[in-house]
Amino acid sequence: MKTPLILTAAAAALALSGCGKTDTPTETTTIATGETAVAPAASPSQMLASSTIAANLSASPDHKSLAAAVTQAGLSETLSGAGPFTVFAPTDAAFAQVPPVTRDGWMRPAQKDVLAGILKYHVVPGKLTAADLAAKITEGGGQAALKTVDGQDLIATKNGDAILLTSASGNKAAVTQADVGQSNGVVHVIDAVLIPKM
Repeated sequence: MKTPLILTAAAAALALSGCGKTDTPTETTTIATGETAVAPAASPSQMLASSTIAANLSASPDHKSLAAAVTQAGLSETLSGAGPFTVFAPTDAAFAQVPPVTRDGWMRPAQKDVLAGILKYHVVPGKLTAADLAAKITEGGGQAALKTVDGQDLIATKNGDAILLTSASGNKAAVTQADVGQSNGVVHVIDAVLIPKM
């Protein structure tokens, strides 16, 4: 009778020890894929300066919604091109703020042009670092109008050290992480999806 009890206890111990070990490789893998070990919220750790914007968005764990939208809108090739581009990249948490009906609507094939317009509103031709943006804001007397690739203006202002963006439709986003280098430009992570005039 003791033998089955010992085997059962050994199996349970093995199963429990296996459960604890599955977490460690996941954490190691997550850290190993980035160049530096940073806090989990800092998705740009997955972005490499030697890769294109499109490739880095696909690799970023916090930009899955944006990467899927770029693919759906047919903009992957553009964001893999020479550029340079400045991209204001909303996180998955930023996309989660958009009502699900609207988000799902954008991803329908019939709405490809609408989705492309929204995404192009997050892209400015040329490479503008945070210092460049701050200088433009100062030159503009407290605000700078950035011409996006969709042709509409995006207004940049400062609140202390933070760069704030106001869309043509009036919604706002803050740059939460600036100057994430790319081989074809720069990415600034933002906390909201910017909506152009439709």
